[in-house]
Amino acid sequence: MRIMAIDYGDAHTGVAISDPTGLLAGCTATIDAYTPEKVIAGLAPLIAQYGVERLVLGCPKNMDGSEGPRAEKSRAFKALLEQETGLPVVLWDERRTTIDAHHILYHAGKNAKKRKKCVDAVAASLILEGYLTWLRSGGV
Repeated sequence: MRIMAIDYGDAHTGVAISDPTGLLAGCTATIDAYTPEKVIAGLAPLIAQYGVERLVLGCPKNMDGSEGPRAEKSRAFKALLEQETGLPVVLWDERRTTIDAHHILYHAGKNAKKRKKCVDAVAASLILEGYLTWLRSGGV
């Protein structure tokens, strides 16, 4: 089963798609869009092309586990995604994924300008890796 992870943002949305077995993170992309509808329009062809069966949407929580305005936006986007795609959407705690993505890219030698172009896709990959690891360890 192919799974797509989404790091939803105001201007850039990172996407990562698993391999056909649902065990490894594979393809990544970034969708540059400012409205939820345009993000979904960018996701739809990827969902169809790769035969995605489940979506994992990053839900940014505060370090104390509470939810703020960004988490509320993710929940609203989740409802829209389910409605428009007909696919199940799992909310996934994405604390620190963007920070970790910046660190990974920095240590890979990417300068700030190059990091900005792909950090969202790397963050989506981290969300997907976390979710796939959870599934392998017996998650539902």
